[in-house]
Amino acid sequence: MRVLGIDLGSKRIGLALSDASGVIATPHSVVLRAKRRDEDHRKISDIIEEWEVQRIVVGLPLSLDGSVGKAAASAITEAKQLGVVTGVPTETYDERLTTVSAHQILREQGVAGPDRKHVVDKVAAAVLLQAWLDGQAAQPDRS
Repeated sequence: MRVLGIDLGSKRIGLALSDASGVIATPHSVVLRAKRRDEDHRKISDIIEEWEVQRIVVGLPLSLDGSVGKAAASAITEAKQLGVVTGVPTETYDERLTTVSAHQILREQGVAGPDRKHVVDKVAAAVLLQAWLDGQAAQPDRS
């Protein structure tokens, strides 16, 4: 099952895709936010159709204490909208510290600071998606 991981941001949306077997997440692309959310969703829908995505996992930016703040509430709303627009089952997943992890990965790979801003969102989406995939694999009833 191919899964799309989404890291929602106010200026950029990071996207990552799993392999067809749903085991490995790979950074895919970054969508620059348009003035209208439906334009963003159309771009994402095109990727979903092209890659035959069967599930969407949207990062949920919970507060460090685990509470749902303004950003998390917005992500929940947008995740629901994406599910309606695409017709693909959509869920949220805790994304705390994924951007921090993505910056660390890119630093370790020698990606310079100015260059990181162009790719960090899709790497954060891959970190999020890989965590979700690993969680699914750890469930005993996964088929």
